[in-house]
Amino acid sequence: MISFTAAQLNRALVILVVFHIVVIAASNYLVQIPFQVIGLHTTWGTFSFPFVYLATDLTVRVFGKVQARKIIFLTMIPALIISYLVSILFFEGTFQGLGVLNEFNLFVFRIAFASFIAYLAGQLLDVKVFSRLRDHNRWWVAPSASTILGNLLDTILFYSIAFWASSDAFMALHWPEIAVVDYCFKIAVSMLLFLPAYGVLLNLLTEAMMRKEGK
Repeated sequence: MISFTAAQLNRALVILVVFHIVVIAASNYLVQIPFQVIGLHTTWGTFSFPFVYLATDLTVRVFGKVQARKIIFLTMIPALIISYLVSILFFEGTFQGLGVLNEFNLFVFRIAFASFIAYLAGQLLDVKVFSRLRDHNRWWVAPSASTILGNLLDTILFYSIAFWASSDAFMALHWPEIAVVDYCFKIAVSMLLFLPAYGVLLNLLTEAMMRKEGK
């Protein structure tokens, strides 16, 4: 694990917490907007949420699992609140006006709550798997395994809690298909884009710290 000063750790912690909250809120909003790819139903949230796993795996690699868990727990409540507010204000891609804040939207709350539960379970599994495999002689084994398993648990919990017997007829009917497509796209995006990005960012961080220590 690379050695950082207390100030650097605190700064990194704030940045990563904010990053997690932004990605979760954006994903919970984008999951309301479905589209089709080669005839299969999915949502735009598929392409934003893998950023969370990239950030978590880098955190475990550089700072250790204690800091990673700290980020997860610091993120949960703010992410739940912000996700709900953003999603009702811009429901299905349209600004609804501030008046909607006076009404409780069960459909949006289920999405935010499902994200809360799925994020907690998926990220804790991701941290556990990554921590077990972080010392493997091939750097890509830990992020690959943790992403595959963490995303699987996250996807199952999120879609079943958010959309089973939903008031939205389309999502109630298609959520199992969307969940499968969503998971496949997440893994494809993670393996093809985020895994290489993880390797590049890890090397940059390591080189930067080695240069600093050499001064």
